[in-house]
Amino acid sequence: MRKSGIKFIVGFLMCVMTLMMTVLPAFATAYSTYTYSIDGTQLASPNAYEPQKLYDSVNTRIYEKTGYNLSDPRDLTVDSYGNIYVVDSAPILDESGNPTSQKIYRIIVLDPYFQCMYQITEFKSESGAVNTFNNPGGVCVTDKRLYVADTDNKRIVVFNLVDDGRSHPEFYRIIPEPQADIFSADMQYKPVAVASDDNHIYVVSSTTYMGIISLDLSGNFQGFIGAQKVSVDALTLFFRLFQTAEQRAQSTKYVSTEYNNIVMDESGFIYVTTSSLDAGKQQEAIDDKSTSAEYAPVKKLNTNGEDILNRTGFYPPSGEVLVSNVSRNNEPSGASRIIDVAIGPEGTWSIIDEKRQRVFTYDKNGNLLFAFGDKGKQLGNLEDIEAIAYQSFNGEDNMVILDKRTCSITTYTRTEYGDLLITALKHDNDQEYDLAIQDYDNILQRNINFDVAYIGKAKSLYRSGDYNAAMEQYSFAYNTDGYSQAFKMFRKDWVSKYIWVVPIVVVAVFAGLYFFFKQAAKVNAKTAVTSGKRTFGQELMFAFHLMFHPFDGYWDLKHEKRGSLRGALFYMALAILVFTYQNVGRSYMYNPRGTYSSLTIQIMSILVPVVLFATANWCLTTLFDGEGSFKDIIIATGYSLAPLPFLIIPATLLTHILASSESGIITLLTSFAFVWVGLLLFFGIMITHDYSFMKNILTTAGTILGMAFIMFLVILFATLVSDMIGLVSNIITEITYRM
Repeated sequence: MRKSGIKFIVGFLMCVMTLMMTVLPAFATAYSTYTYSIDGTQLASPNAYEPQKLYDSVNTRIYEKTGYNLSDPRDLTVDSYGNIYVVDSAPILDESGNPTSQKIYRIIVLDPYFQCMYQITEFKSESGAVNTFNNPGGVCVTDKRLYVADTDNKRIVVFNLVDDGRSHPEFYRIIPEPQADIFSADMQYKPVAVASDDNHIYVVSSTTYMGIISLDLSGNFQGFIGAQKVSVDALTLFFRLFQTAEQRAQSTKYVSTEYNNIVMDESGFIYVTTSSLDAGKQQEAIDDKSTSAEYAPVKKLNTNGEDILNRTGFYPPSGEVLVSNVSRNNEPSGASRIIDVAIGPEGTWSIIDEKRQRVFTYDKNGNLLFAFGDKGKQLGNLEDIEAIAYQSFNGEDNMVILDKRTCSITTYTRTEYGDLLITALKHDNDQEYDLAIQDYDNILQRNINFDVAYIGKAKSLYRSGDYNAAMEQYSFAYNTDGYSQAFKMFRKDWVSKYIWVVPIVVVAVFAGLYFFFKQAAKVNAKTAVTSGKRTFGQELMFAFHLMFHPFDGYWDLKHEKRGSLRGALFYMALAILVFTYQNVGRSYMYNPRGTYSSLTIQIMSILVPVVLFATANWCLTTLFDGEGSFKDIIIATGYSLAPLPFLIIPATLLTHILASSESGIITLLTSFAFVWVGLLLFFGIMITHDYSFMKNILTTAGTILGMAFIMFLVILFATLVSDMIGLVSNIITEITYRM
C-alpha cells in the first residue's frame, strides 16, 4: 500500500475520533435521568440538566486571590445577581507553607462566571473590635443582606451587600444566641443554617429539637415552628415506665427530629430538610404513597409552622422510590438521606440525596419532574454532594452543586427538554392553557413515558372545558383521581343535555323488574298447585320465590322437589358468567390497569368453594343427624346463588356512571349481594338438615373449619406427590448418567 493511502486512512480515523469526541457529549452524560411511573417503575427520561463545567480552586482563582485552596466547603448559595457564596474553612499555613492545626474560616464570593472576587474572614463589630468566624455552617443571601450562621460562636452575623455583591459587604449587626424561658439550661445553640427575608430570621440549630427558631431582625425570639412529630413504639413506652427522671431527660427518643437545612422562597414560605428520620418509617410512607408530613424528609412551612407542601404526585417527595433494604455491589440501601433543598423557577424545587449523590426535582404539586446523578469521577457525577442552588444569570437558569470531597463546584445547564418543562409550568401557572397543552405535546414527543406531562395536559384540557379529552390523557398516566374529576364534569354536561333520558331509563328498569317478578310469582303460584314433573323453566322460576321466602322455599325445594340439580348447576353457571362480566365489564376508574382473570379462574372460584362446602358439610352433618344428602346440599347451595345477577350486574354497570369517589354505592350493592347469598345458604342448610338455629350456627362454623382441613390435606397430598415425582425423576437422571 502506498504511503499516501496510509496517510489518508490515518487522517480519516483521526477525523472520526475527533468527531465522536465532540458530538458524543451532546448525547450522553455520566449519569442517567429518569422519573417514576404511578406503580413505581423507573422510566428513562431525556436530560433536563447537563453538566457544563467543574470549578475548583484553580480555575476559580480562589487560590490565586486568597492563598488557600477550597478545603472544607459545607454550604453554598447564589444571590439574585448570580454571585456565588461558599462557606469554607482551610488550615492556616506556616512560614514554610505547611498546614497547621489552626484554621481560617471564611465566606468565599465568586462572580457569576465563577471567578473569585473576595473572601470574608473578619469584620469589625459595633464596638470596633475585629471579629472572626468560628466554624460557620450555613449562609443565606437576600437582595440587601448576607446572613452567616456562625456555628461555634453561637450567633448569626449579618452584612449589607455593596454594589450588587461585587464589593466586600459591610458589617450590619450580630444576632446573638436567643434568650427565652422556653430554652432549657442544658440546651446548646448551634446555628448551622439560616434563612431570611430581611424581616424575619429562621435558624436551624443542630442540637435543637423543638423545631425552627424564629427571630425578628433584632434577634428577639419569636418562637419555635414546624417541630417534627415524635414516634415512639409500644415497647419503648413500656420501658419508659421504669426509667428514672434523669434517664427520661437524657433519652432522645422522645424529642422531635432536628432539621439540617433551610431555604426561603420569594413568597416567604420556608423549605426545610431533615436526615434524622427513621429510614424504615420514611420508606414505609413512600410505599404507602402517604400525603402526611409525619415522616417526610422535606417540608414547606408557613409562618405559623404548618406544613403546606403539596404531595399530590405519584409518590411523596422523598427522593428515591425504588430502594433495596440490603446493600449490594456497594450500592446504598434504604431511603434517601436528604441534606439540602433549593428553589428553582416556576415553583420547582430540588433536593439532594447524600447516599446516592442524586438530585430530585419536583413541581409545586409534588410531581417528580426528573431525577439524575450518580457517584463517580466523571464530569457530572459527584463523590460527596453537600449543597445545591440555582443560578439565574444572562437569561440562563443553571444548577450549581457543591462536592465536599473534591472541593469543587459543578454547574449544570438546562437543556432544551428542561426548557420545555419550565415553559409548560409557566404557561400553566399563568393560566395560558392552550399554550400549556402545546408545551406538553412537545414534551411527550421527546419523552412518551413522562406521566406528569399527560397529567399536566389533562389538567389544562380540564380547565379549558374539554373533559372527554382530559379523561383520555389521565388514563394514559393511570391517574384515576384526575380521571374521576374530569368524568364528573363530563357526566354533569351530559345530564344537562339529556336530562330527559334519566327518568325514562330509571322508570323502564324498575318497571321491567316489577313485571318480571310479578310474572315469576304467577308461574310459581300456578306450579305450587299442580303435580307431576316440573319443567326446567318452572325449576328456574322457583328461585325467585325462594329468594324472598327462604323458609318455605327451601322446604318446598327439598320435600316437594320444586327445584333440581340441573337448576342448581344452572345458577352456578350463571354466577360464573356474572363474575366474568364483573371482571371484564368494569370501567377504567375501577380497573385502570385492565387486569382480567381467565374464565378458568372464574370457574374455579365458584366450583371449588361449592364442592369444598358441600363435602365438609356433608361429612359433618352425617355425624350429627343431618337429614340432607350430598345432592341436597349441592342443590341448596346452587339456588342460594340466584340473587347475584340482580346486584352484581347493576353494580358493574354503575362503574360506568359513578365516579371513584362514589364507589361506596357499588361497594354497598356488592356487599348486600354476598350477605343475601350468605343468609340464603345459612337458612337453606338449616332447613335441609332440619336443624335448630343454634345447632346450624355450630355446624356452619364446623363446616368452615372442615373446608380448611380438606384444603390442608389436598395441599399436603399435592406436595408429597410432587416430591415423589421429583425423587423418581432424580433417580432416573442419576441412573441414566451412570449408564
